[in-house]
Amino acid sequence: MGPLVARLGRVGQRLRQADRARPWVLDTTVVVLVFLMFCLPDLLHVVAGDGDGPRHVRLAFTRPPVAAMLALQAGLVLPLLWRRRRPLAAFGAIWAVFVLQWSLDVALRADVALFIALYSLALHGRLRQLPWACGAMAAGMALVAVRVSRAVSVWDALFFLLSTATAALALGLVVRIRRAQLAGLRDRAARLEIERDQRGRLAVATERARVAREMHDIVGHNLSVIITLADAGAYATDSAPERGKEALHLIGDTGRQALGELRRVLGVLREAADGPPELSPQPGIADIDALCEGVRAAGLDVVYRSAGEVATLDDGVQLTVYRIVQEALTNTLKHAGSGTRAHLSIAVEDTRLTIRVQDTGRAGRPGPPNEEGHGLVGMRERAALYGGTVSAGPAPGGGWRVAVTLDLDRAGGAA
Repeated sequence: MGPLVARLGRVGQRLRQADRARPWVLDTTVVVLVFLMFCLPDLLHVVAGDGDGPRHVRLAFTRPPVAAMLALQAGLVLPLLWRRRRPLAAFGAIWAVFVLQWSLDVALRADVALFIALYSLALHGRLRQLPWACGAMAAGMALVAVRVSRAVSVWDALFFLLSTATAALALGLVVRIRRAQLAGLRDRAARLEIERDQRGRLAVATERARVAREMHDIVGHNLSVIITLADAGAYATDSAPERGKEALHLIGDTGRQALGELRRVLGVLREAADGPPELSPQPGIADIDALCEGVRAAGLDVVYRSAGEVATLDDGVQLTVYRIVQEALTNTLKHAGSGTRAHLSIAVEDTRLTIRVQDTGRAGRPGPPNEEGHGLVGMRERAALYGGTVSAGPAPGGGWRVAVTLDLDRAGGAA
């Protein structure tokens, strides 16, 4: 049963496509079928000279000549050619010929065209036109019931005719509603597909931005440390070879650390053939001590203290704090100059987390006027994820200060 239904569905789809390409084919086919099934038998009986049906029924109606019958049949059937393009006009033309025919006391099988026109009006026409069409239809059926009262009871004829008209009207409305539902479902499916694609593109853009921030933090910080160590080692090579050797070891350790972090970040962008990649944990507040040691080895004196339950914070908050501190210390290492001391503090109080990084170096920072670097923009983006704010500028006592505030209530919602 399933394959048969699927095959019928495919056939129906092909027929609908063919009808959209050449709608006149279906309209012409309907007219031809109505002529063959309902008009031709009446013509054959008139030509043969015999009647159709019981004798008392034949005597109750007028038998027109062939030319008149052809004219009436043409008036009933030909308007069906535009029943879909102009359904009200087609119904009106057929109804007028129908009333004329029964006024002349002529009964034709081609009267079925009026029911087809009513069905087409309910399916393709405007709904506000239906009450007028139903009134005209009822009047036409009443005329027929009166004309056939010599052979059939008026009430029986009226019941049969109105039931047939109601069935044609209901069928047209049912098909119309079904088509509207299918069109709505197709439109909904198209919109859902568009929304899915948009969500996919948004997710890709968000992931790219996240990876870009991670790459900036990792590469920027570690390269700053490596450059500082390399410069120090170059100065110490002649006067203190041991210090130069120590600087080279620190450069190697820093490079390996940076390479490991880059592999971890880039690992999420590749699909592993044997399952998900094994990724090391994201850095957190516990890793800030090691971060400060690396910065101290590069020549920056860092004083670090923390207050509150920082170790119990959410992993996402800890990563954000680590990256903000990393970026702030990297900027200090690049711009503050030699002999600089940086004071780093992280404090948790109720639902607020505060990060302060203040150095004793030069207050000014290189760069175009009124333009923020990518590092400060990245810090603002990370803080905004947790409803936080970032302020950076010259410190009152000299040097440069970065202050960040995060809302831990927002952090819980983000988690």
